[in-house]
Amino acid sequence: MSSPTTGLMSRFTEASQSVLATRRPWGDLLDPTALSIPSSLSDATTRLAQNLTHFRFNYTLVLLLALFLSLIFHPISMIVFLLVFVAWLFLYFSRDYPLILLGFAIDDRVVVVGLGVVTVAALLLTGVWVNVVVSIAIGVALVCLHAVLRGTEDLVMEDRESPYGALLSDDPQGNYTII
Repeated sequence: MSSPTTGLMSRFTEASQSVLATRRPWGDLLDPTALSIPSSLSDATTRLAQNLTHFRFNYTLVLLLALFLSLIFHPISMIVFLLVFVAWLFLYFSRDYPLILLGFAIDDRVVVVGLGVVTVAALLLTGVWVNVVVSIAIGVALVCLHAVLRGTEDLVMEDRESPYGALLSDDPQGNYTII
């Protein structure tokens, strides 16, 4: 019979392996050859939507890292953040199946918003609201800037979860065409 500590460590190990398996490769996210200025406002908004969808795990980790770094000199807030981060691990990063609540499947975006609200509220209650607001503003600005500047030409064909995926149709040979 395993101890509760062993079971908890096993779940943390599984969660961390699942995080690594579900995120997009950092090399794809940080590829300097994929960066370019969008040709129009329409192109910028399309890139923003596609990149936010495609790299959502990576961008979420970037935002959480910015928040974590802002708490380095606030030990109580750091402990609260780490406890909330455990919820992020189990409810968002490590799930390979939809979250079911009261018989209803909860969309990933709802989970992110809910966990984000809980994270911000928990940290605001510890008295570091300025750090939270500034770090989230900086994180969101960095994520949006990257999402607008990163080209999506190499993403559309491989990302069926794109908000523009409905515009794609595949034939039996695996080729994609824009409808």
